Amino acid sequence: MTGSTRKSPAKEQRKEKTEMRVNRIAIVAAAALLGILGGVMLCAQGQDKDKYSLVSPDGVAFTDFKGYEDWSVVSSAHQEEVLKVIVANPEMIKAYKSGSPGDGHFFPDGSRIVKLQWKPKKSTEAPFVVDVPDVFKQAFVMEKDSKRFPKTGGWGYAVFNYDAASGKFTPDPTAHADCGNTCHMAVKAKDYIFHPYQIR
Repeated sequence: MTGSTRKSPAKEQRKEKTEMRVNRIAIVAAAALLGILGGVMLCAQGQDKDKYSLVSPDGVAFTDFKGYEDWSVVSSAHQEEVLKVIVANPEMIKAYKSGSPGDGHFFPDGSRIVKLQWKPKKSTEAPFVVDVPDVFKQAFVMEKDSKRFPKTGGWGYAVFNYDAASGKFTPDPTAHADCGNTCHMAVKAKDYIFHPYQIR
């Protein structure tokens, strides 16, 4: 009589039960992971929703600048207490590359520019002395809309302050459009924009 390689029904049942338990654990783990990721995404979406619902005292809406986090860099600046990176939307970048501002070229309506401002700190990692961004402080925004802002050269101005402790933005009640325009009058000939598009 030859030996049988066939497993007993009891062993097969145990194997099936083990496989079912492993599958259940995998499903529960996957569901938990999806729940966590979903929560993180909803939290981020909630923060974006809060941010993009803000409107300055002069009616400049933060939602007009949605996506600024991924806009191209125009230039940068450094004051003693502030590091600045200036970014612009695709329409304004295209105008920059076409020669604006200069030779009679001005930025078209729909142009938007954002000055992102950080408190600086000394790098503890670089082998040389260098300031790097520390705490994010505010977003200074400008948008070109000649019909909405005829008294300020066609530009609307606003400042949205950022509180690192709460992770929330608030519109600055003291940063009025005419205040921003007063400062930018120094560069009226350049369509009120200080920063040129830097060669890279």
